[in-house]
Amino acid sequence: MRRLLDCVYEGATWLAGLFMIGILVFVLWSIIIRQLGTNFPGLDAYAGYSMAAAGFLALAGTFRKNEHIRVTLILAALKPRSRHYLNLFTLVIAIILSGALAWFSIKLVMDSYSYHDLSTGEDATPLWIPQLGMAAGCLLFCVAIADEFISSLRKGYSATEEEPVSMQT
Repeated sequence: MRRLLDCVYEGATWLAGLFMIGILVFVLWSIIIRQLGTNFPGLDAYAGYSMAAAGFLALAGTFRKNEHIRVTLILAALKPRSRHYLNLFTLVIAIILSGALAWFSIKLVMDSYSYHDLSTGEDATPLWIPQLGMAAGCLLFCVAIADEFISSLRKGYSATEEEPVSMQT
C-alpha cells in the first residue's frame, strides 16, 4: 500500500508540473496571438485553470515530502511525548479540514456537471472539467494527511525522537 500511495502522490506532483508547463504555454500563446493581431478565446481562462490544478495537485506530494511550511516554534519547546501528541492532534484537525475541503470540492464538480455550468468567458468551457484538478488534489491531500496520521500512530511515541528543525538567528 505504501508504494501505491507514494506512486499516486508522485504522479499527482508530475501532473502538477505538467499543468505548470501548461500555464507557460497558454500565457506565451496568448502573447504571441495578441502580437499577431488576432484573438483566441479562453487562453487566459485556461492558464487560470492550469494554475488551480497545479496548486491543488501538488499538495499531497509536497506534504508527504515534508516540504510544506511548518511553524515549529511550539514543537521545539515541547518534550518528545508532548510533541508526538500535539502532532497527532494537529493531524486530526488537518484531516477534518482537508476532508471538508475535499467533500465540497467534489460536490462542486458534481453540481457543475449536473447543472451544466459553463465558464462565463468566450470559451464556454464546462466548469466541471477544470474543477476536477482541484477536487482530485484536495482528495489526495486529505489522503496524504490521513496517511501521515496512521504512520505517526504506528511509529508511536519515541523518547529518542529528533528535535524539530527551528529557525536560527
